Amino acid sequence: MNILSSLPGNPPARYLRTLTAGGALLLLSACVSFDGISSQAQLKTLSADSNSSAFPNQSGTWPDAGWATGIGGAQLQALIAEGWKNNPSLQAAAARISAARAIADATGANALPAVNASLDSTYQRFTENGMVPRPLAGSFRSNNQLALNAAYELDFWGKHSAEMRAALSQEKVAQAESQSARLLLSSAIARSWLQLARQAAQLEFSQRQLALRERLDQLTQQRVQAGLDTQSEIQQSLLQLSSLKTEIAQWQEAIALSRNQLATLIGAGPERGQQIALPAFQATQSSALPAQLPLELLARRPDIVAARWRVEASQGEVDLTKTQFYPNINLIAFAGVSSLGVAKLLQSGSAIVGAGPAIRLPIFEGGRLRAQLKSRVAGYDVAVASYNQSINDALRDVADQVQTLLASQAQAQQQAAAEQAARIQLQLAQQRQAAGTANLLTVLAAESALLGQQRISLDISIRRADSQIMLIKALGGGYADHSIQDNIAQHHTEAAQ
Repeated sequence: MNILSSLPGNPPARYLRTLTAGGALLLLSACVSFDGISSQAQLKTLSADSNSSAFPNQSGTWPDAGWATGIGGAQLQALIAEGWKNNPSLQAAAARISAARAIADATGANALPAVNASLDSTYQRFTENGMVPRPLAGSFRSNNQLALNAAYELDFWGKHSAEMRAALSQEKVAQAESQSARLLLSSAIARSWLQLARQAAQLEFSQRQLALRERLDQLTQQRVQAGLDTQSEIQQSLLQLSSLKTEIAQWQEAIALSRNQLATLIGAGPERGQQIALPAFQATQSSALPAQLPLELLARRPDIVAARWRVEASQGEVDLTKTQFYPNINLIAFAGVSSLGVAKLLQSGSAIVGAGPAIRLPIFEGGRLRAQLKSRVAGYDVAVASYNQSINDALRDVADQVQTLLASQAQAQQQAAAEQAARIQLQLAQQRQAAGTANLLTVLAAESALLGQQRISLDISIRRADSQIMLIKALGGGYADHSIQDNIAQHHTEAAQ
């Protein structure tokens, strides 16, 4: 039996006509407008040949996820993997992704109907001077209701899609920021490992120079005893010996500190650092840049990707705020039982049922909605400016690392010639000693000079490897998110239309 249709005067028909007229009146009486509030920011665009003159030798490939193996072999790659697993900053980034995903899930649920059950029971005294007639008036009774309630918001203005767009974009931001944190950690571990390799190699050179100095000291003492040198030469030799021993102690201290730094980066304590083996560094030669570098960089740098998704999130928030200017229409319904007293609650006569829309339209908000929209548009402008700046910073970063790498390559070529000259000088001294035209002092001095040149060559090689690490970092370190390029292409298409 339809309870509403059985009432006098056919209220459902009148109800629907009145509701329709009232809804139309509300739609036509909107007084709040967002006219005049819009963004003037322009997203920076790049083409395949943008700034190509600033990036010569574009015949290489993009770095892959295993780039550390080419720098430091399996040892460095294992340290980075350990850091990814244990570093607290990455764990925090993973937690932020989970939080953003939960928000997106909750946002998606807003577009679905909501159904809940309710049970209300109130024991009360009904007033004798109200609408409740006798014999209930003045008595104590329990007012009970058991019902299922349903609500569904009609999304005519794209509110839910804008809300979901913002939430999903924030999740993408968290994912890109997590990758950015991984890249920062990887490059920091690689550079610390490289520093440890330099310190270990320099310690070995210092120890070799100390051994040479000790041999020179023995010869000096023999020459003093023979009357060929004076005590002044002995004191000078002792001074150099002391200086080398101090240098060795300094390198040992630096190695211990670098091990502690590496242990911290991989999320472990100092005892783990002492277990890190001293690396044996080998110079690498790869320096070619990938083709279409500026355009592809938009998808290869996690910081740029994160900045671009922030723009999308801000655009979603702007669109969501605009929907607040339109009517909010909800469908609500309930079905259950209601009675005074518990005894008759579950009887058929206690049934209640109802359904209908609820419409809310802003008429006068005192400027609150417009101010809120202005704030969202300003936030969008900030996001666009940050994105544009991130592109400029990324291009400059790559250009800087390329110039540093090219300079280190030129220095390495010049230093190779100097080291070769020192090596030839040692060979000549050894030949003269064998022929009896030079003594051991000349040979030891030439060997010491060669060690000095080799130390310079090591520092240049380390600097070049460090520049390669920074270039790999500037190129995204193997990260790629081409979905953002598809999103950018879609944005440009919509803007053109």
